[in-house]
Amino acid sequence: MKKILLTCSLIVLTLLTATAQDVTGKWKTIDDETGEAKSIVEIYKQNGKVYGKIVEILNPAKRNVKCDKCPGEDKNKPVLGLVIIKGLEKDGDEYNDGTIMDPNNGKVYKCYIELDGPNKLDVRGYIGFSLLGRTQTWTRVD
Repeated sequence: MKKILLTCSLIVLTLLTATAQDVTGKWKTIDDETGEAKSIVEIYKQNGKVYGKIVEILNPAKRNVKCDKCPGEDKNKPVLGLVIIKGLEKDGDEYNDGTIMDPNNGKVYKCYIELDGPNKLDVRGYIGFSLLGRTQTWTRVD
């Protein structure tokens, strides 16, 4: 009986650890230049790839802003609800081979994301190769 209880406990602990180490969920974006919290992005999986959309804008004055500099079908869409991370694929501990768009200037960058513990997410946007870019650290929202 003790072996069964121990085995069940280990399985539950493993499952809890595995789900806590997932990139999906809601994340507070922090501007790497000002240190200010800007928005909440929900990261989700769809058809085996990872996407992220803005589900909340923290500055009340910017909640109704449209993305006038965004390319293609995103042009003039509301920033709230905009999918800014597209097509990331899992590669070991990180997700890459996708893009991230900056709704402030409409620029699209290559992107990779990686967990830094269960509640921090390093998000890197870059041009060409990853040395030419910048990283923001987002924090998980309950």
